[in-house]
Amino acid sequence: MKVTEQQLEVGGLQWFYREGLPVQERGLPPVLLLHGIPSQSYSWREVLPVLTAQGMRAIAPDWIGSGFSSKPEPRDFGHYTPDAYLSALADFVDALALDRFSLVVQGFVGSVGLQYALRHRERIERLAIFNTPLTTAVRLPWKLKQLGLPFIGDMLTQDPLLIDRTLEGGGFYRVPDEALDVYRRPYLKTSAVGRALLATVRNLQLPTVLAEIETGFQTWEQPTLVAWGMADPWLPFSVAAQFARAVPQTEVVKLEQVGHYPQEDWHEKVTQVLIPFLCRQAG
Repeated sequence: MKVTEQQLEVGGLQWFYREGLPVQERGLPPVLLLHGIPSQSYSWREVLPVLTAQGMRAIAPDWIGSGFSSKPEPRDFGHYTPDAYLSALADFVDALALDRFSLVVQGFVGSVGLQYALRHRERIERLAIFNTPLTTAVRLPWKLKQLGLPFIGDMLTQDPLLIDRTLEGGGFYRVPDEALDVYRRPYLKTSAVGRALLATVRNLQLPTVLAEIETGFQTWEQPTLVAWGMADPWLPFSVAAQFARAVPQTEVVKLEQVGHYPQEDWHEKVTQVLIPFLCRQAG
């Protein structure tokens, strides 16, 4: 099934998202896939059609401020704080009428997806986590932290080549040129995407967000998969292991030779663990 590109205006914000409809209905819940920074929904391009072939509706949006979604000025979007992202995500999910769905998160800002799951537990069928901050021990890596620094960050976030350096810096694979062309395109079209990234990094509020995640998931009951790229230079496997020890119903899988952006580095390994997990019937 072909994955299509869609636009949806919600609350004055234009969401860009990629969607695949199921080849054959199997009664499985839809799947929402969230990317990290400074990536986009394009990173899930190889995963989406595999999900639809298994009978799932699959949706991957560009976060507001990223990719081809709206890029409001920081003052017009709550300075890109986690609360601003959470509110926008909740409105987007409502607009798509996703009453119950499986959620897949990855990367920094993926933690906002985990906050959403905690605050809307009744909507989450299954939760899959790929290389996402999970504990208060996590610190923002220098590669990302510098994007929010005064003066330095202002320059770096206006450079289209930051995509090359960051995506490839998160592992040891070279991203194909045709893929980098897509990732760079928003930066070549408008300076607003750089300002959004700058504000996002400055306002990640990791200590507060991760404290909520650590505490909230102690009472989490939905089936959870933590699949970890073991070559991630920024988030060690100990983060996944600590989370799994504290959260019931958690399955942990190591993805060898995979970096911080698993769906970009080695999508076959991602679908190999994701498909059986999402297709597994309760009970």
